[in-house]
Amino acid sequence: MLTVVAALIERDDRLLVCQRRRDGRFGLMWEFPGGKAEPGETPERALERELLEELGVVADIGAEVYRTQHKYAEMPQAIELLFFAARITGEPRNLDFERIAWREPAALSQLDFLPADRELIGKLSTASLQLPKV
Repeated sequence: MLTVVAALIERDDRLLVCQRRRDGRFGLMWEFPGGKAEPGETPERALERELLEELGVVADIGAEVYRTQHKYAEMPQAIELLFFAARITGEPRNLDFERIAWREPAALSQLDFLPADRELIGKLSTASLQLPKV
């Protein structure tokens, strides 16, 4: 199983979301920033690295908030997706996406998120899951 990590970054009661590039796998679908953990890398360290690569920010990784597993038909192996609360230093820059945006949790369900994220999106958009402070 492939380990994938994602950050739930909150600022002014909004979450940072990212839209995949149109020419990539799952083009124009929305996700939370993050990516695959490398062999020997802790999930927290993988997320710090991914946020620096994708957004040019230094991050403090907090508690794991949610975990799910998903099997995409387009990928050979299933993924285990770990979501962490995170706090960033500085303003995020779009280094890897079609676009990035800050959205209120209630509005997340209006975006076309990756299937692995959708159960979490439902919980966030209905406020049945609250994020811990980092």
